[in-house]
Amino acid sequence: MSPSRAITAETPLRDGDMLAAVDLGSNSFHMVVARYTLGQLRVVDRIREMVRMAEGLDRSGHLNAAVQERALDCLSRFGQRIRDIPPWRVRALATNSVRRLREPQEFLVPAEIALGHSIEVVSGREEARLVYLGVSHAQPPRNGELRLVMDIGGGSTECIIGRGLEPIERESLQVGCVATTRRFFANGKLTRKKWRQALTEVAAEFQQFASTYRDLGWEDALGSSGTIKAIGKICAGTGMGNGEITPEALWHVRELMLAAGSIGKIQLPGLSEDRTPVIAGGVVVLEAAFATLGIRQMDVSKAAMREGILYDMIGRAGGDDPRDSSVTAMMQRYGVDMAQAQRVEDTAMALFDQVQRSWKLDADDGQILGWAARLHEIGLVIAHSQYHLHGAYVIEHSDVSGFTQQEQQMLAILVRSHRRSLPKSVFDALPARLRQTTRRLSALLRLAVLVHRSHEGEAIPRLKLRADKNALRLELSGRWLDERPLLRADLEGEQSDIAGLGFKLQIQAS
Repeated sequence: MSPSRAITAETPLRDGDMLAAVDLGSNSFHMVVARYTLGQLRVVDRIREMVRMAEGLDRSGHLNAAVQERALDCLSRFGQRIRDIPPWRVRALATNSVRRLREPQEFLVPAEIALGHSIEVVSGREEARLVYLGVSHAQPPRNGELRLVMDIGGGSTECIIGRGLEPIERESLQVGCVATTRRFFANGKLTRKKWRQALTEVAAEFQQFASTYRDLGWEDALGSSGTIKAIGKICAGTGMGNGEITPEALWHVRELMLAAGSIGKIQLPGLSEDRTPVIAGGVVVLEAAFATLGIRQMDVSKAAMREGILYDMIGRAGGDDPRDSSVTAMMQRYGVDMAQAQRVEDTAMALFDQVQRSWKLDADDGQILGWAARLHEIGLVIAHSQYHLHGAYVIEHSDVSGFTQQEQQMLAILVRSHRRSLPKSVFDALPARLRQTTRRLSALLRLAVLVHRSHEGEAIPRLKLRADKNALRLELSGRWLDERPLLRADLEGEQSDIAGLGFKLQIQAS
């Protein structure tokens, strides 16, 4: 796409700017506050609280009230620390436990109020990308060498193979230290029979991608997250190395746990009191990974997803946005007409510029609109009939690197709503704070697509748009419009269709 119309952050990063990353994990909530100095991050504060969201989830996706209160109290304290940091310099991401909620907005709405910032949900594979980004910045791999990175959270485990700063393979499994402990050792007893059962069932999860990972290979393995750090400390404390984790050390740790007989009686050097209740599940997951993937040694990383969030923020602010690459890859994969996508994007952004101030849209909104314009015809690879529905489905259900679930959902809704009539419920899946903006972006995309329906390459001679709260006035050249009776008819029909978005459209030919 043309670089001349690329949209970047409203306020580029400046030396001395403060940034904050909040990681709502299934076991712990973390926050890192850093200062951007001479192109580098200088951490000025770290806060971690053991919340154990996964502990409060039942099988139907409901969250225990006491656990929700514990989470909100934590976020309120985090919010006090970062209340002076501008919202565009704060990213708060929720992971597996929020992904599993039956009604996520029932948690996210009060959570955002408590934190004072919006909270986005990331998929397991996007979580994996951010984990790798944080680890590879903190401990850069040697040039050209492949690296395995693993992160055991409370409810999920991420495995990544990457080279340099780029992940090559990403997987996210529904096994974690809290979930595995609850599943196999709910009564607190540690028996050899139960351990073997846990190991067998967790190993089966890794088998899904084990051959791919082993065939690709890696030069070194790094473990991220509190669970792996805790296991590394136990290995060092029991004399089984200097903090690195080996199969022999894991076997030794497991035997010490089984000898204790119950979780309540575990006493291991280097193991903190708040980590003890869930360490058994973490050791099972790591032992299964070692056995299935053939890991011979794993060193412990000092970084995790929260550092990855910070580096991702720097990349976005500096024009190195992974979402751009993901959209381009999708366009190529599905054979999008690049010239038409460019025409629609240019027009959509011209309309955006004209109404941005009156509709109070920001640069992030412009990015989403631009990506939607590039992808609006992606469904044509499936069928022309209902191609907007096919395109929305593809976007919503694809693994699109760099996007949060809310961003991806917003993009899918824009593609879904760029033509034809609109069901009233199409915007209901979005958080309330995004609905009005998405409706406004949808109106802009619909008009841009409509005026380029004929796929003509020539410029539109007069295209002016004015907007107030619920009304749009589109001005076009009368002579140009008279030469296009089909477009005139389409615009007249659009006056009725766009009303489904809550807008009244007036067409003026001059």
